[in-house]
Amino acid sequence: MSFQLNVIAAAGVLALLSGCGGSNKVSLGAGDYAVNVKPPFIAGTVRAASYDGTADDLLTAGLGKAGLGVVTAPPLSSPPTAAELRKLAIHTNYRAIVDTTAGGGYGTLYGPNVGVDGVAGTGDGKIAGSEFIAVADDGSGRQNVTMMVQVPATFSAAAPCIVTATSSGSRGVYGAIGSAGEWGLKRGCAVAYTDKGTGSGVHDLQADTVNLIDGRRSDAAAAGRDSNFTARLTAAERSAFNTATPNRYAVKHAHSEQNPEKDWGTHTLQAVEFAFYVLNERFGVDLGDGRRTKVITPANTLVIASSVSNGAGAALAAAEQDTAGLIDGVAVSEPNVQLSGVTGTIQRGTLPAYTAGSRPLYDYFSYANLLQPCAALATAAAGGPFAFAAGTALVGGNRCAALATAGLVSGATTQERADDALARLQAYGWEPDANLLHASHYLFATPAIAVTYGNTHGRFRVSDNLCGFSFGSVDTTGSPAAAAAGALNGIFGTGNGVPPTGVIQIVWNDSLGGAKSNATSTSPSTGAPDFAFDGANCLRQLWTGTGANATRLRAGVAEVQRTANLRGKPAIVVHGRNDTLVPVNFSSRPYVLRNTQVEGAASQLRYVEVTNAQHFDSFLPFPGYDTRYIPLHLYYIRAMDAMWAHLKTGAALPGSQVVRTTPRGGAPGGGANAITATNVPAIVASPAAGDRITVTATTLTIPD
Repeated sequence: MSFQLNVIAAAGVLALLSGCGGSNKVSLGAGDYAVNVKPPFIAGTVRAASYDGTADDLLTAGLGKAGLGVVTAPPLSSPPTAAELRKLAIHTNYRAIVDTTAGGGYGTLYGPNVGVDGVAGTGDGKIAGSEFIAVADDGSGRQNVTMMVQVPATFSAAAPCIVTATSSGSRGVYGAIGSAGEWGLKRGCAVAYTDKGTGSGVHDLQADTVNLIDGRRSDAAAAGRDSNFTARLTAAERSAFNTATPNRYAVKHAHSEQNPEKDWGTHTLQAVEFAFYVLNERFGVDLGDGRRTKVITPANTLVIASSVSNGAGAALAAAEQDTAGLIDGVAVSEPNVQLSGVTGTIQRGTLPAYTAGSRPLYDYFSYANLLQPCAALATAAAGGPFAFAAGTALVGGNRCAALATAGLVSGATTQERADDALARLQAYGWEPDANLLHASHYLFATPAIAVTYGNTHGRFRVSDNLCGFSFGSVDTTGSPAAAAAGALNGIFGTGNGVPPTGVIQIVWNDSLGGAKSNATSTSPSTGAPDFAFDGANCLRQLWTGTGANATRLRAGVAEVQRTANLRGKPAIVVHGRNDTLVPVNFSSRPYVLRNTQVEGAASQLRYVEVTNAQHFDSFLPFPGYDTRYIPLHLYYIRAMDAMWAHLKTGAALPGSQVVRTTPRGGAPGGGANAITATNVPAIVASPAAGDRITVTATTLTIPD
């Protein structure tokens, strides 16, 4: 799609159709044009900044390729400035998505210096342009969803394009800077970002301070509606909470009481609308009275909905909800997407058929939160990255014993119980390719997501202390303690939106002897340190039980389930077979099957499953990840390139396929072989029969 900007009033004629300044239509020369109007969901002013591409820029915050690759974070003043926090956020969020080591492909296969043709250049990859930030709200002052549009200096009003970059995970508005952000900016597209109502909102309940939209910390009362998030507590309630549970924090994704995932599609579409508004303010014809015309519209603009993980799920939701024709195509990676109504069979090679459909995220995370600490000790999990050391293995063994007593695993010894726990995870839907990753995922992700999503889906307040869990700072023994002064100053830049993050840890208030961190808790029912088994069992019963809290949580889960009806839009979904966080059987595979069921012959969805690829490319530098797994990010780029070619030139979409990669090998922890192109073969236009993924209304068939 392209057009020629041919609205210069050569005849000097400009007539308002209604004859008054408030009209939404104008006549310019030979054509009629709509007047650009700020979307009604934008609350307050739009903040704008320009970056020269040298001292500072859109993609790297002035750090360049080399600066993003450095582990050491940019320094902060005390208190930090908004500009410093922005730079820190870009550094953190880029590195959270991409492996920035040279051996992993950074700077050669991908990265700021690699051109759209895939050729690595010698530059630093900085991109000049303008950045516009605003807040979307429903009028309540409780949503405060951050929206951002980046317009590179290379943007062409004669061939406009927009890429969505909804944040991954629960990150702030820069959360997709290293994925959709980088890809779109390199192509000269405007990039429409949103934090989708999660983001960097931390309320220190003891000090009563919050994050402003730009990341700076402020007294909650002084911040008012400029707060990214303030917990809904009266002064008396907050005081009582602090007395009972001091040194605790409310976090936006968990405690906003909004269940924001239900609106992720809406927020992504709003980000696109905001992008159109920004572009027309920039490129529309000046009417001389402060207004401009709409010259960049959905009819003449190429729009790709994109992102990874939670942002990918948001892109799919947006495409499903797009009744206005804003989105032309979709290309996403490892989407967290939850469905209802999926029936049928997923058959991978000779493995047992999977027929359980799309499991809700809370279902499988509450189950993993119970079994993973035990399964990590299984024979088939031995040698995985971050395998439990002696002390952690002892606690994992205690979890195995607690599970056995509760009848949740079988076996007389720790080893038998661990092997059974792993077998149960596989029977539930995890691929055997995930066996080695359960230990690291439990240590780094699983409890955090189980606690956060239990709270958010049930719309629980921070004062509810759901299943005894809260978020707090702790001392070296794991007991809640006051954080150092200024410890939260940089949380906008370093936070991931899901504790543990920074000084904020998961605290289990009900530990025997008093509140402790989740990792050091002792269950009253067992009298043993067991990773808070009683709390994890309570979280699981919110899914399997029948109580009021369980009913409340399941109602929230129902709000976030999607339809898989992409309205015939072309789409490519990429997913790693080894994904242990968002397993393929619970997300992408049933989405493809359901899409075929609801769209039939109109479906233009393609699915690419990549071997030796998992969810966290940022883990690839870690020992045991480095030698075994390849960067899925590279296949995200290739999917975006394929969608671009399809929309711009009519090139055929690639067939659904398994891409068979080769791990780097070598010695873990610094001795992994440098990745080369032979490790990461291309997505091919027409896959061979042995690599082809096929789907009917009843069965998705995937080769081993």
